Amino acid sequence: MWRNIASNGLTMLILAFAGIAGLIAWGQNRFIAPGPLAEAICVRVAPGSSMAALSEDLETRGAVTNGWIFRVGADYTERSSKLKAGSFLIPEQASMDEIVTAVTRGGASTCGTEIVYRIGVAKAEIQIREMDPTTGRFSADTKFVPGEGEVPKEYTDLVSQSDTRFRVSTAPGATSWQIVDSLKKADFLSGEISEIPPEGLLAPDSYEIRAGADRAALLAKMQDAQEKRLADAWERRADDLPYDTAEEALIMASIIEKETGVPDERSLVASVFINRLRQGMKLQTDPTVIYGVTKGEGILGRGLRRSELREKTPYNTYVIDGLPPTPIANPGRDAIEAAVNPGESDFVFFVADGTGGHAFAKTLSEHNANVQKWRKLEADRAAEPAEPAAQ
Repeated sequence: MWRNIASNGLTMLILAFAGIAGLIAWGQNRFIAPGPLAEAICVRVAPGSSMAALSEDLETRGAVTNGWIFRVGADYTERSSKLKAGSFLIPEQASMDEIVTAVTRGGASTCGTEIVYRIGVAKAEIQIREMDPTTGRFSADTKFVPGEGEVPKEYTDLVSQSDTRFRVSTAPGATSWQIVDSLKKADFLSGEISEIPPEGLLAPDSYEIRAGADRAALLAKMQDAQEKRLADAWERRADDLPYDTAEEALIMASIIEKETGVPDERSLVASVFINRLRQGMKLQTDPTVIYGVTKGEGILGRGLRRSELREKTPYNTYVIDGLPPTPIANPGRDAIEAAVNPGESDFVFFVADGTGGHAFAKTLSEHNANVQKWRKLEADRAAEPAEPAAQ
C-alpha cells in the first residue's frame, strides 16, 4: 500500500515538475515571439515609473499579449531595475524581449515630443517637434526665436515637465561666437560661459540634453567631439597634402564648409584650394575676407566692399599667401573629410552657377566665361518683375 502511495506521489511530482517546465518553456517562447503590434507606437516611461506600471500600459495598448509574462521575463533577465525614463519607439511585432531591451538599454530617447534648439548660420530657432512612430518622421508645428515675441504656452508647459527632452542642434558653418551667443539665450540651460572656444573646434551635431544642463559642459562635449573627429580624419589623410598639421586641415575644412553647401561638391572645392596652394596661388575666397570683417560675430548682411577686398588683413586671402591664421567657422564631418582626402582634379577656379552649386574651370579664360554667365543670370533675375503680394 505504502509502495503504491509513494509510487503515485512520485508520479504526481514528476508530472508537476513537467508541468512547471512546460509552463516555463511556454512563457519563454511567448517572451521572445513576435508581438501583436500591427504598427509602431511610442511608449513614454515617466521618471520613477516601474516595470509593473509599464506592463499594464503595454497590455492596454496591445503591445504585449500578457503583462505578467512581460514582468516575469524582465525579472528573469535581471533588467527590471534598469528601466530608463524617456520615450521609446516600439516597432511593429516587437517581442516582449525587444521591448524590454528598448526601455532598459539607455541612451537617447527614440520618439515622442522634444524641444529642439537649432543654431544655424543665420539664426537660432526653438522647435517643438513630434515624431510619428508609424513613419519615423518628425513634424515641427511650433517654432519661435528666443527673445523675439511671445513664448508659446506649449513650450512653457513642456519646460515645466521634469522629463521633457531637449536637443541642441548646431549647423555646420556656424561660428563659435554664434553658438555661444545662442546658448546664452536658451532659458532651459544653466551656468555661465567664461570664454568663447577656439574657432572651428565645436562639432556641428545634434546633442540630447536635459533641462538645466550646464552650458560650459555642453560646449566641452562639442569640443571633445570635434577634436576626436579631426584626429581620426588626420590619421587617414591623403599623402602630400600642402599643409603639415591637423590644425591647418581644420582651417581648410572651414573654408570648404563656407564655400559650398552641396555635399557632392565638397571634394571638388577642396581640390581647387589644394591645387591653388600647390601652385603658389592665393586662395582668393570671399568667406575668409568676410570673417576678417565680422570676426565671426553674426552675418555680414551685405556684399564685400572693394576696400575690404584690397585691405591687407590676416584673413584677406586675396592679399595674403596661403591659409588664414584660424578656421573661419565650425566645419562638419564631411568638410573635414574633404580637407584631408580631397578629390583629384585640374580645376583652379569656380564660381556660382545659379543652381546652388558651382561651375568649375581649369583656365582663367574658362573661368571668365563662367563668371559672365553668372553675371547675366544675376542681371536677368534682377530684371524679373516682383511677385505680387498675397492679398
